[in-house]
Amino acid sequence: MERFEVKRGVIKQCGGNAGLAKLGGEFFENVSSGVDGGFTGSFGILSKVSAHYSDDGKLVVDVEQLKGSDLEAVLKSDGGREKAMESRKRWSGFLDQATGYNSKQRGDKAKEAGKKISKSKSNIKLALKLMEMSTSMDDATKEQAHALIAEIEEKLEEGNGTRALSLSEKLSKLVEG
Repeated sequence: MERFEVKRGVIKQCGGNAGLAKLGGEFFENVSSGVDGGFTGSFGILSKVSAHYSDDGKLVVDVEQLKGSDLEAVLKSDGGREKAMESRKRWSGFLDQATGYNSKQRGDKAKEAGKKISKSKSNIKLALKLMEMSTSMDDATKEQAHALIAEIEEKLEEGNGTRALSLSEKLSKLVEG
């Protein structure tokens, strides 16, 4: 499962998950709308594509692609390579429209999110080390720090790197204090 940043206003412009299902129908075959919104479909070497917009405004997709002998059979068949290339083209086109970002921008956004996550984890490690080494930090501050760490880890699990980073910076200020 992958999560993609979505440009501001794209979800509203698209029509939310119902609009996303309609968009999916433009790029994929056998599209069925999900009960909770979004859709599931397929095309060529993409045996299953399911997507929906999350509550926090991200595009969440799960893709299953043919592999091994199944993929080899498609590629060796008449027009198989063209079908595979068309599958990739449709996938990319879908992501462009569903996120409002082109592939380079999506890559930049993913890199940015990775940096936020890494910085948040680093701040947690630093705070834990400072608390372990500190002789002057009171128990109330340590308790507050542990509560912040739990909240940061929760945000990281949710995939909210921006919020995790801001909380981790608050944590750093608290323990360096």
